[in-house]
Amino acid sequence: MIRVALVDDQAMVRVGLRMILESEGDIEVVAEATSGADAARIVAEHAPDVVLMDVRMPGMDGLTATREVLAAHPGARIVILTTFDDDEYVYEALRAGASGFLLKSVDGDALVSAVRVVAAGDALLAPEVTRRVIEQFARTAPVEEPDPSPEAVGDLSEREVEVLRLMARGLSNQEIAAELYVSSTTVKTHVSHILTKLGVRDRVQAVVEAYDSGIVAPRP
Repeated sequence: MIRVALVDDQAMVRVGLRMILESEGDIEVVAEATSGADAARIVAEHAPDVVLMDVRMPGMDGLTATREVLAAHPGARIVILTTFDDDEYVYEALRAGASGFLLKSVDGDALVSAVRVVAAGDALLAPEVTRRVIEQFARTAPVEEPDPSPEAVGDLSEREVEVLRLMARGLSNQEIAAELYVSSTTVKTHVSHILTKLGVRDRVQAVVEAYDSGIVAPRP
């Protein structure tokens, strides 16, 4: 069973999420919290596999709560829920260690799929939203050209840098394979090496690191 915790100040939202998730045989909602301040407590008490975290809550917002939860429980996997795809909190939440984010308008099938993806240890990097959000907020970094220093690239090979830049555009392994005329298995191997060399746990954190270090520059 995939154990899920819900953190949202709106009762109807939590009810809706619970109904969708628990209609699946492999997902169980084990805890709910109405504020960011309670998020770390329920994670400690119930050890969920995935936390669905609202970004806008009174008192402690989802961004601060994400930082607190991950500081106390580094292995927690948090998916940020937001109403707006241009929410200013989203990029900072990814930088704080969230495993991805979803719009609250997402349909039930996509929600269930997202929970399964994150529970399996993958990152939720939705191309149609993440490309715009990451590139928008990455513009705050003082990078003008994608010409990083050797220190930023580290041990990444030329091909791995190329794959990372395509990841930062939100492309899936299959799309990257088509772009580079290689197999999906080859891309998967490159991605694994990238995560290891950058010392990050998933694709989202690799993309954030790519922007922060200058390996990838925001589009004008």
